[in-house]
Amino acid sequence: MCELYSKQDTLALRRKHIGPSCKIFFAADPIKIVRAQRQYMFDEKGEQYLDCINNVAHVGHCHPEVVKAAMKQMELLNTNSRFLHDNIVEYAKRLCATLPEKLSVCYFTNSGSEANDLALRLARQFRGHQDVITLDHAYHGHLTSLIEISPYKFRKGKDLKKEFVHVAPIPDTYRGKYREDHADPTSAYADEVKKIIEEAHKNGRKIAAFIAESMQSCGGQVIPPTGYFQKVAEYVRAAGGVFIADEVQVGFGRVGKHFWSFQMHGEDFVPDIVTMGKPMGNGHPVACVVTTKEIAEAFCSSGMEYFNTYGGNPVSSAVALAVLDVIENEDLQGNATRVGGYLTELLKKQKAKHTLIGDVRGVGLFIGIDLVKDHQRRTPATAEAQHVIYKMKEKRVLLSADGPHRNVLKIKPPMCFSEEVLSAGAPEQKENPSQKRNGLCAEKQSPLSKRLKT
Repeated sequence: MCELYSKQDTLALRRKHIGPSCKIFFAADPIKIVRAQRQYMFDEKGEQYLDCINNVAHVGHCHPEVVKAAMKQMELLNTNSRFLHDNIVEYAKRLCATLPEKLSVCYFTNSGSEANDLALRLARQFRGHQDVITLDHAYHGHLTSLIEISPYKFRKGKDLKKEFVHVAPIPDTYRGKYREDHADPTSAYADEVKKIIEEAHKNGRKIAAFIAESMQSCGGQVIPPTGYFQKVAEYVRAAGGVFIADEVQVGFGRVGKHFWSFQMHGEDFVPDIVTMGKPMGNGHPVACVVTTKEIAEAFCSSGMEYFNTYGGNPVSSAVALAVLDVIENEDLQGNATRVGGYLTELLKKQKAKHTLIGDVRGVGLFIGIDLVKDHQRRTPATAEAQHVIYKMKEKRVLLSADGPHRNVLKIKPPMCFSEEVLSAGAPEQKENPSQKRNGLCAEKQSPLSKRLKT
C-alpha cells in the first residue's frame, strides 16, 4: 500500500469521516507516520522519530519474526476459533508456563477491553456478587462495562458513578493521600479499601472484584507501595470477591526482572484473574484472560456458552507465539532491566539540574517523569509538560503525557530500546521519500485537495 494522500488531504479526510472524539497525538501539529522499524517511526518526508510511546509494538515495530509468523499462517489458514487447532493450545500452554501454577485456564479475545469485560463477567459469576472496587484515575477499557469502572473516563464525562462501583484512593506515595513521609502508606491505602468493603456491606452490597493495573499507567505511571496488593487481596477475598490484575499495558517483561508486573509484589501475591492485551501481539489484535480452574468452572456452570469468533484464531496465536519467542531469544526482559536502569539514572541526573522535575519513577521500561511548578507543594506543571512534548517532537523524539493533571511524561517504548540509542541523542537518519512510500512503493499521492469537500 502506498501513501494515498498528501498530509493535508489525510487530515481533511480524517475530519470528514472519523469521529471527532477520536483524538490523535500532537493534535496541534500531527505527524503522518507511514513506516516503522524497531524503535523508530518515519513520516511521509522520511524523517525518523525515536518512539518512546508505543508499548503496543512490544518487541519492536515490524519485527521480521513476527511478520513472518503472521504471513506464514495467513497463507495456510485462518478461521473461527471453534475449530480444533494446535496454535491456540500451544500458546495457552506456553503462556501459562510464565504464570503462577494456579493461573492455568485461558480465554482468548481480540483486545484488552474485551479481556477486562470478560474478567468482570467471570468475577461476578463466581460468587454471584456485583460490586467492583476500582482505583481513582484508573482506565480499563472503552466498553460500557469498563467506562463504568474507569474514573479516568467517567469523571471527564457526564456519566455519574454507578452505585455498584466503589473508588479507592490511588496508592501514590508521591502525590496521593498518603505520601512517602507517612509511617505506613501501604497499610493506610489498603485500609481505605477495607473501609469501602465495610461500608458496602452496611448498605447490603456484595463485592465481586477489586481491579487494578499492576502499575497504573493512565493514572500517571504509579507504582503501588510494597505489600499493598497482598493486603487488598486479603480484604477482598474475605468479602467473597476476587483480585483482577490488569496487565494490558505493563505485562510481558516490561518491568525487566519479572515477566508480569504483579510479580514485583512478591511470590506470596497471586491474582485470581489476570488480563493482558496490547503487547501480546506486537500490534496484532490479540488478548487474553487467565484465571483459576475454580473460577472457570463457576463461569461454565452458568449454562451460558462462551465463544469468541476470532479470539485466539490460528493467525493471532501464531503471532503471539512469535512474540514470546522474540522476548526470550533477544533477552528483552534483561534489556528492559539494563536499559531502563540506565535511562532512569540519566533522568535522575536531569532531576538534580531542573526544578521542573519533581519525581522520576519507574521499573524497567515503564517510567514516569512528574513535572511540577513547585517542589514543596508539588503543583502539577501541565502546560510545561505539553511544552516539553512538542519541543521533544521538534527533536524527533515522541513522548506523551498523562496522569490526572496530564503533567507526567510517560516513557514506555518498544522493548528493543538500547543504551546506544539513548546515548546518540536525537535521530539523525532521514529516508529518501522518493525511494520508499509506506515501505513498499514510491508512487505519488492523489492530488485530492481541490476536489475534497469538508
